[in-house]
Amino acid sequence: MPERTLDSPEDIRFLVDSFYEKVQIDPLIGPIFTDVAQVDFSKHLPKMYAFWESIILGNNAYDGHPFRPHLIVNQKHTLTIEHFERWLQLFSATLTENFAGETAEQVRQRATQIALVWNNKLEYLNNDAYMGG
Repeated sequence: MPERTLDSPEDIRFLVDSFYEKVQIDPLIGPIFTDVAQVDFSKHLPKMYAFWESIILGNNAYDGHPFRPHLIVNQKHTLTIEHFERWLQLFSATLTENFAGETAEQVRQRATQIALVWNNKLEYLNNDAYMGG
């Protein structure tokens, strides 16, 4: 049973690093990050530490527009519900493997909300584009 409780910047860095290790080798979403978006993980990971610290610790570490890069990637390669489901699967597995407690469950719920909302936004934009909107 994991003993980490996801209540410190160190825990959040461990979550993000462990998650992105999975992402990079995943056959479905790995290529989106490495080939399509050509993510520079040395720059991306600190942004993700800050993003999740803001959500989990409420410290306002993140100052940015997290949805915007997904829009740009979506213009190159349409992101689908399958991509978001895999992202969520990997994120949830990372939480389960490494963390216990209420915070981990709240983070899982928040990640689920983010995945659903972002998928819905992109789906709307993609369908709107097909309709000539």
